Amino acid sequence: MKTVITLLTTAILFLAASVSAQTKTITVKIPKVSSNEGMVKYALYQKDNFRKVPTKSAESKIVNGTAEITFKDVTPGEYAIICYHDKNENGKMDFSASGMPIESYGISNNPASYGPPQYRDAHFTVADKNLNLEIKL
Repeated sequence: MKTVITLLTTAILFLAASVSAQTKTITVKIPKVSSNEGMVKYALYQKDNFRKVPTKSAESKIVNGTAEITFKDVTPGEYAIICYHDKNENGKMDFSASGMPIESYGISNNPASYGPPQYRDAHFTVADKNLNLEIKL
């Protein structure tokens, strides 16, 4: 019985290490935030949930005009990131009466876009390496 428990424990530890080795990290840096007020909020999406409920989300403080986070345990695949400067810390992106954003935002790949972010412009691939991305607000 003791041998069976030892074998099962070894198998579980091996599987856990194997899954961990397959996942990657995505580090996102925002180099120029307009002020240190508030925080930056980030959402990691896949194609099927883009601009809906994120796959992962995070937030970071702004220090000396820079913000940075790391998404951990990301499985290989295609993703896109949307982030915004929640200057007033109300937990949502604010818009003017005309529908234009009044808080700075950015998306992965930094495309010049007019209108809402599009997955086709923002997507990137997580494969065999950890990623470092820079997003401009």
